[in-house]
Amino acid sequence: MFLGIDKEDLDKFILIGDRVLIKPKTPETKTKSGLILPPTVQQKEKIHSGYIIKTGPGYPIPAIVDTEEPWMSEKENVRYVPLQPKPGDLAIYLQSSGFEIEYKDEKYIIISQSAILMLIRDKGLFDE
Repeated sequence: MFLGIDKEDLDKFILIGDRVLIKPKTPETKTKSGLILPPTVQQKEKIHSGYIIKTGPGYPIPAIVDTEEPWMSEKENVRYVPLQPKPGDLAIYLQSSGFEIEYKDEKYIIISQSAILMLIRDKGLFDE
């Protein structure tokens, strides 16, 4: 499956905190009965789906230092609680919580993990 971003370009993207980069799935243009849906109907949908491309490091938590001495150099020991989504997962998310960006004529959505309602993880999804 082609996701529109090369490995080199993907390494340039740095997502902050609990943010997730999603490639939206192409919305259905027809109903089950065969009626063609206009784009305005598709945009008004509250719930959308797409594939996780990349995730941020997670929720930051401060590191607990046992002893703090004045002679010790100050270091930021930030640790992260990892996110649940993994690249390749199919995410069902709230559209209103996302920010749309365009990169190389492809549309992507950046949302926080809390906007994701459900994940579908299929190990063989990207195998061909």
